[in-house]
Amino acid sequence: MITQEQKKLAQWALDFAIKNGCQSARVVLASGTNSSFEIREMKVDRLTQASESSLRIQLFVDGRYGSFSTNRLDKKELERFIRNGIESTRFLAEDKARTLPASDRYYKGGQPDLQQRDPAFESLQPDDKVKLAMSVCEEMMNKDPRTISPNSSFSDELINRYLIASNGLEAETSRTSFSLVASVSIKGDGDARPESYWYDSSLFFDTLIKTDIGTKALERTIKKLGQKKAASGKYRMVVDNLNSTRLISPLIRAIYGSSIQQKDSFLLNKLDQKVLGDNITLIDNPHQLKTIGARYFDGEGVATRKMPVFENGVLKTYYIDTYYANKLDAAPTVESPSILQLQLGTKNTDELIASVDKGVFVSGFNGGNSNSSTGDFSYGIEGFLIEKGKLTQPVNEMNITGNMLSLWNNLAEAGNDPRESSSWKIPSLLFNDVDFSGL
Repeated sequence: MITQEQKKLAQWALDFAIKNGCQSARVVLASGTNSSFEIREMKVDRLTQASESSLRIQLFVDGRYGSFSTNRLDKKELERFIRNGIESTRFLAEDKARTLPASDRYYKGGQPDLQQRDPAFESLQPDDKVKLAMSVCEEMMNKDPRTISPNSSFSDELINRYLIASNGLEAETSRTSFSLVASVSIKGDGDARPESYWYDSSLFFDTLIKTDIGTKALERTIKKLGQKKAASGKYRMVVDNLNSTRLISPLIRAIYGSSIQQKDSFLLNKLDQKVLGDNITLIDNPHQLKTIGARYFDGEGVATRKMPVFENGVLKTYYIDTYYANKLDAAPTVESPSILQLQLGTKNTDELIASVDKGVFVSGFNGGNSNSSTGDFSYGIEGFLIEKGKLTQPVNEMNITGNMLSLWNNLAEAGNDPRESSSWKIPSLLFNDVDFSGL
Protein backbone atom coordinates (compact mmCIF):
# COMPACT_ATOMS: atom_id res chain seq x y z
CA MET A 1 0.00 0.00 0.00
CA ILE A 2 1.00 3.65 -0.30
CA THR A 3 2.62 4.71 2.98
CA GLN A 4 1.64 7.79 4.96
CA GLU A 5 5.01 9.32 4.17
CA GLN A 6 4.39 8.84 0.44
CA LYS A 7 0.94 10.40 0.77
CA LYS A 8 2.41 13.39 2.57
CA LEU A 9 4.96 13.76 -0.23
CA ALA A 10 2.20 13.71 -2.86
CA GLN A 11 0.23 16.35 -0.95
CA TRP A 12 3.34 18.47 -0.58
CA ALA A 13 3.99 18.25 -4.35
CA LEU A 14 0.40 19.30 -5.06
CA ASP A 15 0.63 22.28 -2.68
CA PHE A 16 4.01 23.28 -4.08
CA ALA A 17 2.61 23.33 -7.64
CA ILE A 18 -0.32 25.54 -6.61
CA LYS A 19 1.93 27.95 -4.71
CA ASN A 20 4.24 28.28 -7.72
CA GLY A 21 1.81 29.28 -10.45
CA CYS A 22 -0.66 26.45 -11.16
CA GLN A 23 -4.35 27.22 -11.02
CA SER A 24 -5.04 23.52 -10.46
CA ALA A 25 -3.13 20.25 -10.42
CA ARG A 26 -3.43 16.51 -9.99
CA VAL A 27 -0.80 14.11 -8.59
CA VAL A 28 -0.68 10.37 -9.17
CA LEU A 29 1.78 8.52 -6.96
CA ALA A 30 2.45 4.90 -7.91
CA SER A 31 4.58 2.24 -6.29
CA GLY A 32 4.92 -1.40 -7.07
CA THR A 33 6.95 -4.46 -7.75
CA ASN A 34 6.95 -7.05 -10.51
CA SER A 35 8.83 -10.16 -11.57
CA SER A 36 8.88 -12.42 -14.59
CA PHE A 37 10.54 -15.77 -15.30
CA GLU A 38 10.81 -17.11 -18.85
CA ILE A 39 11.68 -20.73 -19.56
CA ARG A 40 12.89 -22.12 -22.87
CA GLU A 41 13.30 -25.89 -23.18
CA MET A 42 13.44 -26.34 -19.40
CA LYS A 43 16.14 -23.71 -18.94
CA VAL A 44 15.71 -20.26 -17.44
CA ASP A 45 16.00 -17.93 -20.40
CA ARG A 46 15.26 -14.63 -18.71
CA LEU A 47 14.56 -13.41 -15.20
CA THR A 48 13.54 -9.88 -14.29
CA GLN A 49 12.55 -8.28 -11.01
CA ALA A 50 11.89 -4.63 -10.30
CA SER A 51 10.51 -2.38 -7.61
CA GLU A 52 9.91 1.29 -8.22
CA SER A 53 7.94 4.34 -7.23
CA SER A 54 6.98 7.22 -9.49
CA LEU A 55 5.17 10.52 -9.31
CA ARG A 56 3.18 11.98 -12.17
CA ILE A 57 1.96 15.54 -11.85
CA GLN A 58 -0.57 17.13 -14.19
CA LEU A 59 -0.34 20.90 -14.28
CA PHE A 60 -3.02 23.36 -15.37
CA VAL A 61 -1.30 26.69 -15.91
CA ASP A 62 -2.92 29.79 -17.49
CA GLY A 63 -5.22 27.72 -19.71
CA ARG A 64 -2.42 25.34 -20.64
CA TYR A 65 -1.79 21.73 -19.61
CA GLY A 66 1.34 19.68 -19.04
CA SER A 67 1.95 16.21 -17.64
CA PHE A 68 5.32 15.22 -16.18
CA SER A 69 6.64 12.06 -14.52
CA THR A 70 9.65 11.22 -12.40
CA ASN A 71 10.93 8.42 -10.20
CA ARG A 72 13.25 10.73 -8.29
CA LEU A 73 11.20 11.49 -5.19
CA ASP A 74 13.61 13.64 -3.18
CA LYS A 75 11.92 16.93 -2.21
CA LYS A 76 14.77 19.12 -3.44
CA GLU A 77 14.75 17.41 -6.81
CA LEU A 78 10.96 17.56 -6.95
CA GLU A 79 11.02 21.32 -6.37
CA ARG A 80 13.19 21.78 -9.43
CA PHE A 81 11.17 19.21 -11.37
CA ILE A 82 7.84 20.92 -10.65
CA ARG A 83 9.15 24.45 -11.31
CA ASN A 84 10.58 23.30 -14.64
CA GLY A 85 7.28 21.62 -15.46
CA ILE A 86 5.34 24.80 -14.77
CA GLU A 87 7.68 26.88 -16.91
CA SER A 88 7.56 24.32 -19.73
CA THR A 89 3.76 24.25 -19.63
CA ARG A 90 3.64 28.02 -20.15
CA PHE A 91 5.28 27.50 -23.55
CA LEU A 92 2.51 25.17 -24.72
CA ALA A 93 -0.50 26.21 -26.77
CA GLU A 94 -3.54 27.30 -24.83
CA ASP A 95 -6.21 24.62 -24.51
CA LYS A 96 -9.19 25.67 -22.40
CA ALA A 97 -10.72 22.21 -22.68
CA ARG A 98 -8.07 20.87 -20.31
CA THR A 99 -9.62 21.04 -16.85
CA LEU A 100 -10.06 18.85 -13.82
CA PRO A 101 -13.40 17.06 -13.49
CA ALA A 102 -16.10 18.74 -11.43
CA SER A 103 -15.46 17.81 -7.81
CA ASP A 104 -18.93 16.30 -7.35
CA ARG A 105 -18.03 13.60 -9.89
CA TYR A 106 -15.12 12.23 -7.87
CA TYR A 107 -15.21 8.95 -5.98
CA LYS A 108 -15.82 9.85 -2.33
CA GLY A 109 -14.83 6.57 -0.70
CA GLY A 110 -16.74 4.59 1.86
CA GLN A 111 -17.46 1.55 -0.32
CA PRO A 112 -16.49 -2.06 0.49
CA ASP A 113 -13.02 -3.22 -0.50
CA LEU A 114 -13.14 -4.64 -4.04
CA GLN A 115 -10.49 -7.17 -2.99
CA GLN A 116 -8.08 -6.64 -5.87
CA ARG A 117 -4.94 -7.38 -3.86
CA ASP A 118 -3.58 -10.78 -2.87
CA PRO A 119 -2.28 -10.51 0.73
CA ALA A 120 0.06 -13.42 0.02
CA PHE A 121 1.90 -11.58 -2.77
CA GLU A 122 5.00 -10.68 -0.75
CA SER A 123 5.34 -14.17 0.72
CA LEU A 124 5.76 -15.95 -2.63
CA GLN A 125 9.33 -17.13 -3.17
CA PRO A 126 11.25 -16.75 -6.47
CA ASP A 127 12.15 -20.46 -6.50
CA ASP A 128 8.47 -21.39 -6.36
CA LYS A 129 7.69 -19.10 -9.27
CA VAL A 130 10.46 -20.65 -11.36
CA LYS A 131 9.24 -24.15 -10.50
CA LEU A 132 5.75 -23.24 -11.63
CA ALA A 133 6.98 -21.94 -14.99
CA MET A 134 9.15 -25.07 -15.31
CA SER A 135 6.16 -27.33 -14.70
CA VAL A 136 4.28 -25.60 -17.52
CA CYS A 137 7.21 -26.10 -19.89
CA GLU A 138 7.56 -29.72 -18.80
CA GLU A 139 3.99 -30.39 -19.95
CA MET A 140 5.20 -29.75 -23.52
CA MET A 141 8.69 -31.26 -23.42
CA ASN A 142 9.21 -34.56 -25.24
CA LYS A 143 5.49 -35.12 -25.65
CA ASP A 144 5.66 -35.05 -29.46
CA PRO A 145 8.79 -35.58 -31.62
CA ARG A 146 7.78 -32.67 -33.86
CA THR A 147 7.89 -30.15 -31.01
CA ILE A 148 10.16 -27.14 -31.48
CA SER A 149 11.32 -25.00 -28.56
CA PRO A 150 8.50 -25.03 -26.00
CA ASN A 151 8.40 -21.83 -23.95
CA SER A 152 6.67 -20.85 -20.75
CA SER A 153 6.58 -17.85 -18.47
CA PHE A 154 5.34 -16.75 -15.08
CA SER A 155 4.82 -13.10 -14.17
CA ASP A 156 3.36 -11.20 -11.27
CA GLU A 157 2.82 -7.58 -10.34
CA LEU A 158 1.74 -5.45 -7.39
CA ILE A 159 0.75 -1.89 -8.18
CA ASN A 160 -0.42 0.75 -5.69
CA ARG A 161 -1.82 4.10 -6.83
CA TYR A 162 -2.73 7.23 -4.89
CA LEU A 163 -4.53 10.13 -6.62
CA ILE A 164 -5.11 13.63 -5.28
CA ALA A 165 -6.26 16.80 -7.01
CA SER A 166 -6.44 20.42 -5.98
CA ASN A 167 -10.24 20.48 -6.15
CA GLY A 168 -10.82 17.76 -3.59
CA LEU A 169 -9.95 14.33 -4.99
CA GLU A 170 -8.30 11.74 -2.78
CA ALA A 171 -8.49 8.11 -3.91
CA GLU A 172 -6.35 5.02 -3.52
CA THR A 173 -6.17 1.57 -5.05
CA SER A 174 -4.00 -1.54 -4.81
CA ARG A 175 -3.99 -4.50 -7.18
CA THR A 176 -2.05 -7.69 -7.76
CA SER A 177 -1.93 -9.92 -10.83
CA PHE A 178 -0.43 -13.26 -11.78
CA SER A 179 -0.12 -14.98 -15.14
CA LEU A 180 1.12 -18.23 -16.64
CA VAL A 181 1.73 -18.54 -20.38
CA ALA A 182 2.77 -21.44 -22.61
CA SER A 183 3.69 -21.29 -26.29
CA VAL A 184 5.04 -23.90 -28.66
CA SER A 185 5.63 -24.54 -32.35
CA ILE A 186 5.93 -27.87 -34.16
CA LYS A 187 7.29 -29.13 -37.47
CA GLY A 188 4.57 -29.47 -40.04
CA ASP A 189 4.60 -30.45 -43.69
CA GLY A 190 7.39 -28.81 -45.69
CA ASP A 191 8.22 -25.41 -44.24
CA ALA A 192 5.06 -25.19 -42.16
CA ARG A 193 5.69 -24.41 -38.49
CA PRO A 194 2.30 -24.11 -36.81
CA GLU A 195 2.36 -22.53 -33.37
CA SER A 196 -0.08 -21.69 -30.63
CA TYR A 197 -0.34 -20.74 -26.97
CA TRP A 198 -2.50 -20.92 -23.88
CA TYR A 199 -2.54 -18.86 -20.71
CA ASP A 200 -4.32 -18.01 -17.51
CA SER A 201 -4.23 -14.90 -15.34
CA SER A 202 -5.74 -13.99 -12.02
CA LEU A 203 -5.72 -11.38 -9.29
CA PHE A 204 -4.86 -14.10 -6.77
CA PHE A 205 -2.17 -16.74 -6.83
CA ASP A 206 -4.44 -19.40 -5.32
CA THR A 207 -7.01 -19.07 -8.12
CA LEU A 208 -4.46 -19.03 -10.95
CA ILE A 209 -4.86 -22.20 -13.02
CA LYS A 210 -1.49 -23.93 -12.69
CA THR A 211 -1.92 -27.19 -14.60
CA ASP A 212 -2.59 -28.10 -18.23
CA ILE A 213 -1.48 -24.67 -19.53
CA GLY A 214 1.34 -26.30 -21.50
CA THR A 215 -0.79 -29.31 -22.41
CA LYS A 216 -3.48 -27.11 -23.95
CA ALA A 217 -0.91 -25.04 -25.86
CA LEU A 218 0.55 -28.20 -27.39
CA GLU A 219 -2.87 -29.66 -28.19
CA ARG A 220 -3.93 -26.44 -29.93
CA THR A 221 -0.72 -26.50 -31.97
CA ILE A 222 -0.98 -30.14 -33.05
CA LYS A 223 -4.54 -29.56 -34.24
CA LYS A 224 -3.19 -27.05 -36.76
CA LEU A 225 -1.26 -29.67 -38.72
CA GLY A 226 -2.42 -29.90 -42.31
CA GLN A 227 -3.91 -26.41 -42.46
CA LYS A 228 -5.10 -25.28 -45.88
CA LYS A 229 -7.46 -22.81 -47.46
CA ALA A 230 -11.12 -23.68 -47.87
CA ALA A 231 -13.50 -22.52 -50.56
CA SER A 232 -14.66 -18.91 -50.46
CA GLY A 233 -18.25 -18.23 -49.54
CA LYS A 234 -20.67 -17.29 -46.80
CA TYR A 235 -20.37 -19.45 -43.69
CA ARG A 236 -21.74 -19.53 -40.20
CA MET A 237 -18.85 -18.58 -37.91
CA VAL A 238 -18.08 -19.64 -34.36
CA VAL A 239 -15.38 -17.59 -32.61
CA ASP A 240 -13.87 -19.02 -29.43
CA ASN A 241 -13.77 -17.13 -26.14
CA LEU A 242 -10.03 -16.57 -26.45
CA ASN A 243 -10.56 -14.39 -29.54
CA SER A 244 -14.09 -12.99 -29.25
CA THR A 245 -12.89 -9.73 -27.72
CA ARG A 246 -11.14 -8.97 -31.04
CA LEU A 247 -14.56 -8.50 -32.63
CA ILE A 248 -16.01 -6.29 -29.91
CA SER A 249 -12.98 -4.01 -29.67
CA PRO A 250 -13.93 -1.93 -32.75
CA LEU A 251 -17.36 -1.26 -31.22
CA ILE A 252 -15.77 0.01 -28.03
CA ARG A 253 -13.15 2.13 -29.81
CA ALA A 254 -15.94 3.74 -31.81
CA ILE A 255 -17.62 5.08 -28.65
CA TYR A 256 -14.59 6.75 -27.08
CA GLY A 257 -14.82 10.51 -26.79
CA SER A 258 -11.64 10.91 -28.83
CA SER A 259 -13.19 9.03 -31.77
CA ILE A 260 -16.43 10.99 -31.51
CA GLN A 261 -14.70 14.37 -31.29
CA GLN A 262 -12.46 13.59 -34.26
CA LYS A 263 -15.45 12.26 -36.23
CA ASP A 264 -13.54 9.03 -36.69
CA SER A 265 -16.30 6.68 -35.58
CA PHE A 266 -18.90 4.57 -37.36
CA LEU A 267 -21.11 5.13 -34.29
CA LEU A 268 -21.03 8.93 -34.53
CA ASN A 269 -24.43 10.48 -33.71
CA LYS A 270 -25.87 7.04 -32.91
CA LEU A 271 -26.58 7.50 -29.20
CA ASP A 272 -29.97 6.04 -28.20
CA GLN A 273 -30.35 4.52 -31.66
CA LYS A 274 -30.64 0.83 -32.46
CA VAL A 275 -27.41 -0.18 -34.18
CA LEU A 276 -26.98 -3.88 -33.28
CA GLY A 277 -29.20 -6.93 -33.07
CA ASP A 278 -31.99 -7.26 -30.51
CA ASN A 279 -30.07 -10.03 -28.76
CA ILE A 280 -27.09 -7.84 -27.84
CA THR A 281 -26.94 -6.29 -24.39
CA LEU A 282 -23.54 -5.22 -23.08
CA ILE A 283 -23.18 -3.91 -19.52
CA ASP A 284 -20.28 -2.09 -17.88
CA ASN A 285 -20.40 -3.49 -14.35
CA PRO A 286 -17.37 -2.20 -12.43
CA HIS A 287 -18.06 -2.98 -8.75
CA GLN A 288 -17.53 -6.75 -8.63
CA LEU A 289 -15.48 -8.22 -5.82
CA LYS A 290 -12.33 -10.19 -6.69
CA THR A 291 -12.81 -9.54 -10.42
CA ILE A 292 -10.21 -8.35 -12.92
CA GLY A 293 -11.05 -4.80 -14.01
CA ALA A 294 -13.13 -3.86 -10.96
CA ARG A 295 -12.70 -0.26 -9.81
CA TYR A 296 -14.52 2.52 -8.02
CA PHE A 297 -12.93 5.32 -10.04
CA ASP A 298 -11.28 5.87 -13.42
CA GLY A 299 -7.92 7.45 -14.19
CA GLU A 300 -9.27 10.92 -13.44
CA GLY A 301 -10.72 9.86 -10.09
CA VAL A 302 -14.28 10.03 -11.45
CA ALA A 303 -16.64 7.58 -9.77
CA THR A 304 -17.63 4.58 -11.88
CA ARG A 305 -21.09 3.06 -11.95
CA LYS A 306 -22.96 0.18 -13.51
CA MET A 307 -24.34 1.26 -16.87
CA PRO A 308 -25.60 -0.23 -20.13
CA VAL A 309 -23.37 0.21 -23.16
CA PHE A 310 -25.70 -1.51 -25.65
CA GLU A 311 -29.20 -2.50 -24.57
CA ASN A 312 -31.11 -4.81 -26.91
CA GLY A 313 -28.99 -3.39 -29.72
CA VAL A 314 -29.49 0.27 -28.74
CA LEU A 315 -26.33 2.34 -28.08
CA LYS A 316 -26.72 3.79 -24.58
CA THR A 317 -23.44 5.52 -23.75
CA TYR A 318 -20.20 7.02 -25.00
CA TYR A 319 -16.98 6.90 -22.97
CA ILE A 320 -16.24 10.60 -22.60
CA ASP A 321 -13.62 11.94 -20.20
CA THR A 322 -13.48 15.53 -18.98
CA TYR A 323 -11.30 16.79 -21.83
CA TYR A 324 -13.45 15.45 -24.64
CA ALA A 325 -16.64 16.42 -22.81
CA ASN A 326 -15.36 20.01 -22.85
CA LYS A 327 -14.36 19.74 -26.51
CA LEU A 328 -17.73 18.31 -27.49
CA ASP A 329 -19.80 20.41 -25.08
CA ALA A 330 -21.27 17.11 -23.96
CA ALA A 331 -21.97 15.41 -20.65
CA PRO A 332 -18.94 13.45 -19.39
CA THR A 333 -19.21 9.80 -18.38
CA VAL A 334 -15.99 7.88 -17.56
CA GLU A 335 -12.82 7.66 -19.59
CA SER A 336 -12.89 3.92 -20.41
CA PRO A 337 -14.65 0.61 -19.69
CA SER A 338 -14.13 -1.35 -16.48
CA ILE A 339 -15.76 -4.80 -16.65
CA LEU A 340 -17.74 -5.43 -19.84
CA GLN A 341 -20.30 -8.23 -19.68
CA LEU A 342 -22.11 -9.46 -22.77
CA GLN A 343 -25.48 -11.06 -22.11
CA LEU A 344 -24.83 -14.78 -22.13
CA GLY A 345 -26.55 -17.61 -23.91
CA THR A 346 -26.92 -21.22 -22.82
CA LYS A 347 -24.24 -23.06 -24.83
CA ASN A 348 -20.49 -23.44 -24.54
CA THR A 349 -18.13 -23.44 -27.52
CA ASP A 350 -18.52 -27.15 -28.25
CA GLU A 351 -22.31 -26.87 -28.16
CA LEU A 352 -22.29 -23.88 -30.51
CA ILE A 353 -20.12 -25.86 -32.93
CA ALA A 354 -22.48 -28.83 -32.67
CA SER A 355 -25.39 -26.59 -33.73
CA VAL A 356 -23.69 -25.65 -37.03
CA ASP A 357 -24.21 -27.82 -40.13
CA LYS A 358 -21.67 -25.96 -42.29
CA GLY A 359 -19.37 -23.26 -41.03
CA VAL A 360 -15.96 -22.20 -39.79
CA PHE A 361 -14.66 -22.28 -36.23
CA VAL A 362 -12.22 -19.40 -35.73
CA SER A 363 -9.53 -20.17 -33.16
CA GLY A 364 -7.20 -17.29 -34.06
CA PHE A 365 -6.86 -14.03 -35.95
CA ASN A 366 -3.77 -13.29 -38.05
CA GLY A 367 -3.51 -9.58 -38.73
CA GLY A 368 -6.04 -7.41 -40.47
CA ASN A 369 -7.82 -4.24 -39.45
CA SER A 370 -11.12 -2.48 -38.95
CA ASN A 371 -11.77 0.98 -40.41
CA SER A 372 -12.75 3.16 -37.46
CA SER A 373 -14.75 5.59 -39.62
CA THR A 374 -16.84 3.09 -41.58
CA GLY A 375 -16.68 -0.13 -39.56
CA ASP A 376 -15.47 -2.08 -42.60
CA PHE A 377 -13.07 -4.85 -41.61
CA SER A 378 -10.79 -7.52 -43.01
CA TYR A 379 -9.12 -10.07 -40.71
CA GLY A 380 -6.94 -13.05 -41.42
CA ILE A 381 -8.17 -16.13 -39.61
CA GLU A 382 -7.24 -19.69 -38.78
CA GLY A 383 -9.36 -22.47 -37.40
CA PHE A 384 -11.37 -25.42 -38.67
CA LEU A 385 -14.17 -26.24 -41.03
CA ILE A 386 -17.37 -27.29 -39.29
CA GLU A 387 -19.28 -30.03 -41.06
CA LYS A 388 -22.45 -31.49 -39.53
CA GLY A 389 -21.52 -30.17 -36.10
CA LYS A 390 -17.97 -31.55 -36.12
CA LEU A 391 -14.56 -29.92 -36.59
CA THR A 392 -12.89 -31.33 -39.67
CA GLN A 393 -10.23 -29.73 -41.89
CA PRO A 394 -7.85 -27.21 -40.22
CA VAL A 395 -7.84 -23.97 -42.23
CA ASN A 396 -5.64 -20.89 -42.48
CA GLU A 397 -4.69 -18.17 -44.98
CA MET A 398 -8.34 -17.15 -45.17
CA ASN A 399 -9.89 -13.74 -44.55
CA ILE A 400 -13.21 -12.61 -43.20
CA THR A 401 -14.53 -9.31 -44.54
CA GLY A 402 -17.57 -7.19 -43.89
CA ASN A 403 -18.86 -4.35 -41.75
CA MET A 404 -18.97 -4.36 -37.95
CA LEU A 405 -22.58 -3.25 -37.75
CA SER A 406 -23.70 -5.90 -40.22
CA LEU A 407 -21.64 -8.56 -38.44
CA TRP A 408 -23.15 -7.84 -35.04
CA ASN A 409 -26.64 -7.64 -36.50
CA ASN A 410 -25.96 -11.20 -37.66
CA LEU A 411 -25.06 -12.50 -34.21
CA ALA A 412 -27.09 -15.68 -33.94
CA GLU A 413 -26.11 -16.67 -30.43
CA ALA A 414 -23.70 -15.86 -27.63
CA GLY A 415 -22.14 -18.62 -25.59
CA ASN A 416 -22.09 -19.04 -21.82
CA ASP A 417 -18.31 -19.26 -21.39
CA PRO A 418 -16.49 -15.92 -20.97
CA ARG A 419 -12.91 -16.19 -19.71
CA GLU A 420 -12.51 -15.02 -16.12
CA SER A 421 -8.93 -14.00 -16.89
CA SER A 422 -10.16 -10.94 -18.83
CA SER A 423 -12.00 -7.81 -17.72
CA TRP A 424 -14.07 -8.10 -20.92
CA LYS A 425 -16.41 -11.02 -20.29
CA ILE A 426 -17.11 -11.91 -23.91
CA PRO A 427 -18.04 -15.57 -24.50
CA SER A 428 -17.71 -17.64 -27.64
CA LEU A 429 -19.93 -16.26 -30.42
CA LEU A 430 -21.92 -17.65 -33.35
CA PHE A 431 -22.55 -15.41 -36.38
CA ASN A 432 -24.58 -16.05 -39.52
CA ASP A 433 -23.62 -15.22 -43.11
CA VAL A 434 -19.98 -14.18 -42.74
CA ASP A 435 -17.97 -13.67 -45.93
CA PHE A 436 -14.85 -15.86 -46.07
CA SER A 437 -12.31 -15.64 -48.85
CA GLY A 438 -10.00 -18.56 -49.51
CA LEU A 439 -9.69 -20.70 -52.62
